Amino acid sequence: MITCTPRAAWINLLRRLHFAIGLFVGPFIFIAALTGTLYVATPQLENFIYRQALSAEVVGEPHSLAEQIAVAEEAVGLDLPLYAVRPSLTLGETTRVMFSSPQLDGSESRALFIDPVTLAVKGDMTVYGTSGILPLRQWIDYAHRSLLLGNVGRLYSELAASWMWIAACGGIALWFFTRPKRRLNNRLQNNRRIHVTLGWLLLGGMLLFSATGLTWSQWAGGNVDKLRAAFSWLTPQVNTQLSGQARIEDPHAEHHGHHDGMAMMMTMPLDLTRFDSVLHLAQLSGIDARRLEIRPPKSSDRAWTVTEIDRRWPTQVDAVAVDANTMQVVDRTRFADFPLMAKLTRWGVDFHMGLLFGVLNQLVLIAFGTALCVMILIGYRLWWIRRPSPAAYNPMTTLTQSWCDLSPVGRAGTIIVAVMLGMAMPVLGGSLLLFIIIDVLRWRMANAVSSVQSAE
Repeated sequence: MITCTPRAAWINLLRRLHFAIGLFVGPFIFIAALTGTLYVATPQLENFIYRQALSAEVVGEPHSLAEQIAVAEEAVGLDLPLYAVRPSLTLGETTRVMFSSPQLDGSESRALFIDPVTLAVKGDMTVYGTSGILPLRQWIDYAHRSLLLGNVGRLYSELAASWMWIAACGGIALWFFTRPKRRLNNRLQNNRRIHVTLGWLLLGGMLLFSATGLTWSQWAGGNVDKLRAAFSWLTPQVNTQLSGQARIEDPHAEHHGHHDGMAMMMTMPLDLTRFDSVLHLAQLSGIDARRLEIRPPKSSDRAWTVTEIDRRWPTQVDAVAVDANTMQVVDRTRFADFPLMAKLTRWGVDFHMGLLFGVLNQLVLIAFGTALCVMILIGYRLWWIRRPSPAAYNPMTTLTQSWCDLSPVGRAGTIIVAVMLGMAMPVLGGSLLLFIIIDVLRWRMANAVSSVQSAE
């Protein structure tokens, strides 16, 4: 058996791990990048497709929110709980009156689009999440996070997020240790040069999207939430209890498949005139964004909330809780008072979704997603150029042999790191175990073939 120097052993391990990630996880990262790019590229298309529902009369005096909501309730024709209202505060836009429904998923609601001037019902469709996306982008979003397979499908996006940062850092390390001493012009090196250049350019984005993607995931996301709670990094939210403790907001709620309290929403008789009064009081209290959401209380011991939802501007996420009986603001949150990590989380989430600073964010993410897809395809091109012949069974091309060539301390260290990462990111741990099982089988087969060839 040929022995390797410690440096060569580590390089071989990195190379085999990078190859395994690219071969088996690369397709999932590619799908995530492609669907994510489609998601951030289609807001304007969605606005065009649903322009009838989104556009309102620009001439005339708008009616009160109470009148608009009454029209929506009559049009629904069912005893559905009123979940929230997004009033039209910009000329030419419709008011969105949202109802919860047992026929919809947790983060979905049925929205009626009301012209505030004519009181015409301009649209009736399902909307999704805090961002309020419409059916086109809702379909793309489901494809992005679950391949349209529900909670089971979310394992794919968690797999991609768990491994992308390792693939990125490992690729950079490989370049550092194996870059050629002089510039070579051949098919292999030219493709490798493009792959490496894109890797450097996209490194920061891959790390950011891995981190934000993991916070939305099923398994690693729970561990991230525990970490944030332990370090007091959770985002504060207004306390809606008229007596009680303050709550904490989950900025990823719309991707976890639930609206806070939607499943428990009680059917309560509402004085619709209070929507106008609550909105007016909130605006007097400093809620000044042009995109707001008003939520009535779920029960009599809860307060109304008015929340800024204009994610194009990173500071417009303030909120107030209003006691409609006394018409007093009983609690408020200001983005300026958020802890630093809560602010960074909010910015990271909005950037990931292509909402921060509007079109500029979209263009950056479209470029990133396209380049990431190209980099993955070039990675497969590199593998195709360097692929071994089908008859070549070499133990040195296995991850197992590369690990065996490490020093005892190196082997122990890699096991400890792998176990810790697997505990923090269970999908990564499970997939790594699968990689190892397949690789050990390949290693044993290669050793058997090598022994036979040596005997001959």
